[in-house]
Amino acid sequence: MLRTLLKKQIGEIFRSYFYDAKKNKARSLAQTIAFTALFALLMVGLLGGVFAYLAYSMCAPLADVGMSWFYFTILSLIAIALGVFGSVFNTYSGLYLAKDNDLLLSMPIPTGVIIAARLLTVYLMGLMYSSVVIVPAVIVYFIVVPLTFSAVVGSILLIIDISIFVLILSCLLGLVVAKISVKLKNKSFITVFISLIAIAAYYFVYYKAQAWISELVSGAAVYGEKLRGKAYPLYLLGRTGVGDVTAMIIITASVAVLFGLTWLVLSKSFTGIATSVSTSSVSKSLIKEKAAHRKSLGAALLGREFARFTASPNYMLNCGLGILFIPIIGVLLLVKGSALVETINDALGVGYNFPAVLACAAACAAASMNDMTAPSVSLEGKTLPITQSLPINPWHILRAKLLMQTILTDIPLIFCSVCILAAVPCDVPTAVLTLLIPLLFSAFSACLGLALGLKRPNLTWTSEIMAVKQGLAVMITLFGGMIYSLAVGVIYFIGGFNIGATIYLSAVAAITAAATIPLFIWIKKKGSKIYSEL
Repeated sequence: MLRTLLKKQIGEIFRSYFYDAKKNKARSLAQTIAFTALFALLMVGLLGGVFAYLAYSMCAPLADVGMSWFYFTILSLIAIALGVFGSVFNTYSGLYLAKDNDLLLSMPIPTGVIIAARLLTVYLMGLMYSSVVIVPAVIVYFIVVPLTFSAVVGSILLIIDISIFVLILSCLLGLVVAKISVKLKNKSFITVFISLIAIAAYYFVYYKAQAWISELVSGAAVYGEKLRGKAYPLYLLGRTGVGDVTAMIIITASVAVLFGLTWLVLSKSFTGIATSVSTSSVSKSLIKEKAAHRKSLGAALLGREFARFTASPNYMLNCGLGILFIPIIGVLLLVKGSALVETINDALGVGYNFPAVLACAAACAAASMNDMTAPSVSLEGKTLPITQSLPINPWHILRAKLLMQTILTDIPLIFCSVCILAAVPCDVPTAVLTLLIPLLFSAFSACLGLALGLKRPNLTWTSEIMAVKQGLAVMITLFGGMIYSLAVGVIYFIGGFNIGATIYLSAVAAITAAATIPLFIWIKKKGSKIYSEL
């Protein structure tokens, strides 16, 4: 029974490798092997290679000064962090919020077997993620440092201890995440916020990693002594990796005790935890009388588009990042603009207005990250016949899609342009064009994305991420906007400055408007007809 349940759990996690939900059939053996090989390449080749390089850059310097235990402590902490991060969400969804908890508990299956199957799944996921860090660290250590029997035993025990400790932390944090998840009302915004924090943290660590490593290696003796005095268990964890018998016994025994307590708590309270967490999301709703306010057709359709956008974290993260980055660019220019203008003028000349043109191109580049209209038709999916059956002119629906992107892009763009004008000195005509061109580009990008979305819709998706990320319309709109922004700056740098910034930007504005107007007319006439016939 345990084997069957474990096989079911693993099959659910890696279901997409064996089953094509879009075609509603099993994948071929060749496809399964290809997907599995790609996953192994990413996990072992890419992630494992990154941490192997990190381990190699740290191992020899620390081993030479007798601080091998410090090496294992640092890599062990990274392994624990990655292991918990990789398995905690699987824990909360697979252990506490599993959709089949009630079904399994109603069957004649011992609760201990259900718990064991769930925990083994969490353990294997945590082991997979933590091994990406700690296994390369052990291999590098064996290559750099002379091999001993105690070190081999200690390293093996360290891998096992870390994987079990990851399981314990995942069970604890998974319960916290599950409890919070069922009580959140605005889950989409919380998901977007957490994702943005994770992205920011990744880039911060990426740019600071080399400096941190150098500082750790150069000050290993000082940091090691502080760690040994104030966090003795971490010192013992590192000593386990180098084969210290006392440390191996203490760490392994401690982890075993913690796991025993975790098992005891889960075995006693799993039924209550699983059912309370799963049912707490079903709350009683109190019907209150509310006054209904009449809306115009345009306002109702626009509200519908905003509701779809704000209800989907995937939609917001993949098609609306410009909402965040456009003001950031404006603030950066306001803070660092004077120094940037001085640097550019010193390098390229004062009379060419390079800073104004480059700032305008940067605003357009940030605006190109907003491509909500490109997947908007595809996201209608199975609900498309409902809107088509309503007595509404299709143009009104398409206009609402254009308005949503325009509103969400133009408001930040106006703020960014004002910051540009405050930071970058230029004459009045150039200032007006610097304010106008990003708004014209915003209209062009919205029209282009919607036109392409009407020509190449994907209405048979099984996951909205397919419509949001994998469509040809999205790719062309996103990269086309980047190319446009790059061209504005590069062409001026190559030779556009010969005619002056004002004339050059006037030409850019005219070309952008000339490209936008036919697209807008096509959407209103031909696009409306295509939408009604999809």
